[in-house]
Amino acid sequence: MGIFRKFFEKLKYTFKRTELNDDFYDELEALLVSSDMGVETALDIMDELKIVCKKKLIKDIEHAQIELKNILIEKLQATPIEFTYPMIITVVGVNGVGKTTTIAKMTKYFSKLKKSVLLAAGDTFRAAATEQLTDWADRLKTKIVKQGEGADSAAVVFDAIASMKAKNYDVLIVDTAGRLHTKTNLMKELEKINNIINREYPEAKKLNLIVLDASIGQNSIAQVKAFKDSVNIDGIVLTKLDGTAKGGVVYPIINDLNVPIVFTGFGEGVDDLDTFDAERFVDKILM
Repeated sequence: MGIFRKFFEKLKYTFKRTELNDDFYDELEALLVSSDMGVETALDIMDELKIVCKKKLIKDIEHAQIELKNILIEKLQATPIEFTYPMIITVVGVNGVGKTTTIAKMTKYFSKLKKSVLLAAGDTFRAAATEQLTDWADRLKTKIVKQGEGADSAAVVFDAIASMKAKNYDVLIVDTAGRLHTKTNLMKELEKINNIINREYPEAKKLNLIVLDASIGQNSIAQVKAFKDSVNIDGIVLTKLDGTAKGGVVYPIINDLNVPIVFTGFGEGVDDLDTFDAERFVDKILM
């Protein structure tokens, strides 16, 4: 994959240095900041690395790299989300982050686990949204509950829950209108949808997942914060990791906002979705 391509090249060059000195630390710090970690997170990581290297009397680059990897992995160890069934997943996010494609990928993921999946076309705000989701449902041979353009999205969710309960579906994935996090009326709609879910199926596992585009960097943090003001955000799906995205923004998201990464998307194919694994993620940075 092309993930973090330029970052990799610079990092490999940095670790080719022969001496563990201030120049090495300064260059490494600059690289971490450039990976969209943010200055504060990068400084915390560098402080930890310096302390560990001093305590363990590490003088060579190779062992410093091992310690950096351990620190990076440890900082991604958020409390994982456990999937239990029946489960209702509400997918939120702004337009353009790959929300519809992500729903298709999650449908395929749960289908591989032998779970029955139902889709709810809750994005009645955008003209082509229901058509796009219907197309994916047809291709994946998955049932979908929908209404006409402009319909009440909460009513769509109400019907979908009724169908889920009647036919014993394991997973219901609810699409919602892609919205700017500054649109108050659309945020209120999210609250309404969540109220319907809690009222109609209180015993189901409920997850609100926000889809974020890895390439937008620090703006992701503002998006998560804004959505959290209206609805509880349980986890993140980080998309578009197949380009030149650096993805370091996952560190302040996990550490500052206490929201775990659940899935990562790395391509346009329906199978291009992985559950998040901290060690594998860091290996991609340091390989």
